[in-house]
Amino acid sequence: MVDTVPNSSDAVIRLSSVELALGVGAARVHILRNVSLTIDGGESVALVGPSGSGKSTLLMTMAGLERVDKGSVRVAGTDLASLNEDGLARFRGRNVGIIFQSFHLIPNMTALENVAVPLELAGRRDAFSRAEEELKLVGLGHRMNHYPSALSGGEQQRVAIARALVAEPAILFADEPTGNLDEATGREIADLLFQTCAERGTTLVLVTHDNALAGRCDRMIRIHSGVVDPRQAKASPLRSAAE
Repeated sequence: MVDTVPNSSDAVIRLSSVELALGVGAARVHILRNVSLTIDGGESVALVGPSGSGKSTLLMTMAGLERVDKGSVRVAGTDLASLNEDGLARFRGRNVGIIFQSFHLIPNMTALENVAVPLELAGRRDAFSRAEEELKLVGLGHRMNHYPSALSGGEQQRVAIARALVAEPAILFADEPTGNLDEATGREIADLLFQTCAERGTTLVLVTHDNALAGRCDRMIRIHSGVVDPRQAKASPLRSAAE
């Protein structure tokens, strides 16, 4: 199967009747229940809901980090069920960037080395020159040789953003990207995320408890007890017409 990146007016993510449960027997818990939704290319979407509602699991499902029990997950033109673990890793390397609340930087690597990792894994000869460019774009050109322990929380998240975007993915997934930051730093990181994704036409899907952050997105998708509000499962026709 050939991976394709849809045009900005096409659905870049499409979930159909997705079911996911964890555990066995009496301890088995349904995490996602009959979830169907679409997200357009270039759209920014917030996944919102109470703790334990399935937001992060839904995001991990879209990113190919969690396998579903039933239904289909189609991302950037590819049915994720058709890929084995190696295929999923290659798919993510080409199409997906992921940012976590806890940064997940490699502690014994400098900022530059952390950002270069995805490109090195892809065999890119320009890994370090591209990483340097990306760090400059997030305002860390003067900190690229520092280790994570020498960086503030905001700086570490900027490194994580640079790493997620260095391969120019079609989709950026962010799980509580400002959750470990103070209010002022969180606003700076949010500004950087939205500005960068808008400039590049990158689809942004984020999980957040922050209503102000969710409100900056084109659309909010509410999930409660693993069920998505069907009224929010598709992009607004008015938005599509405007594009």
